[in-house]
Amino acid sequence: MPDISLQRKHRLGLKRAREVAWQWAEQAEQKFGMECTVGEGDREDTVYFTRSGVAGTLRVSADSFDIDAKLGLLLGAFQQKIEAEIEKNLDMLLAAEGPRGRAVAPNKAPAKAADKAHKKASKKA
Repeated sequence: MPDISLQRKHRLGLKRAREVAWQWAEQAEQKFGMECTVGEGDREDTVYFTRSGVAGTLRVSADSFDIDAKLGLLLGAFQQKIEAEIEKNLDMLLAAEGPRGRAVAPNKAPAKAADKAHKKASKKA
């Protein structure tokens, strides 16, 4: 079974991170028909999500979001697309928190910065 594993660091603290995780769970339920349940802990919460062909968890702590999912055989063919959609949704929620909560995948940050620099240089020319 194909796996999806994502991590995003943040500086929200546990209280605000919980709120973002609940928003993510609501979106997953509405947009993808997921069934989500939340297990609250003292230092970490876990959102369990499932639907036909997908099962996983979103672990939320004071400084990170960790998503692990297992895809069934049929959805495994769409692993990259599903992973990209999960990343996009989580990153949008974190971006809405402003610079303090913003999280960026380390492997994507340089490309975006270089892209912006290139666009600025092109406009000046």
